[in-house]
Amino acid sequence: MPTLILVRHGRSTANTEGLLAGWTPGVALDERGRAQAAALPQRLAELPLAEIVTSPLQRCQETLQPLLDARPGLTAHTDDRIGECHYGDWSGRKLAELGDEPLMQVVQAHPSAAAFPGGESMRAMQTRAAEAVREWNARVERDHGADAVYLMCSHGDIIKSLIADALGLHLDLFQRISVEPCSITAIRYTRLRPFLVRLGDTGDFTSLVPREAPEGGDAPVGGGAGAP
Repeated sequence: MPTLILVRHGRSTANTEGLLAGWTPGVALDERGRAQAAALPQRLAELPLAEIVTSPLQRCQETLQPLLDARPGLTAHTDDRIGECHYGDWSGRKLAELGDEPLMQVVQAHPSAAAFPGGESMRAMQTRAAEAVREWNARVERDHGADAVYLMCSHGDIIKSLIADALGLHLDLFQRISVEPCSITAIRYTRLRPFLVRLGDTGDFTSLVPREAPEGGDAPVGGGAGAP
């Protein structure tokens, strides 16, 4: 079965403003995000990508544009199922203020029980994304062979939930996974089990430098902004 390359979109204006973007329209890459996107073609230069699939949201489309420009023979297929979690009434709000919401404790510690007001549950988010990957695996294998490599550009919570699915981890453990903006994760699927062969690779260790203000124990909903 194929190898899936998961790319989280580059850093966005919502990331730097500390907003939970969700499906809010008009959320673009910031200056750093555009630089991350511009570097993506070189980072993936050795990979013979058979297909490219993307979330419909602007920040993913902008992340992929330099790669598509470098590979004119490829087009991006849009799949809503790998679009961001529907955060409902939380969309567009400051993450700092959401930290005081009682639901945030559930999102952190028991996400399989979390459903966003006016939005979707985290279980539903994972289910739709995993179903999309399984269907694309079958399509890519049918059209390009079992050894094909293809790419999906998506969002932090979506990618973390797909990693958990591949590892056989309960969704309640997915907040232990971190994927920074424009990071690359690779999952090789086989008939019996998937193998996680890369996790959140940015080629940059800046985010590991100790910070003046230590990070808290909570996982950043939506994926966080990455290295400062």
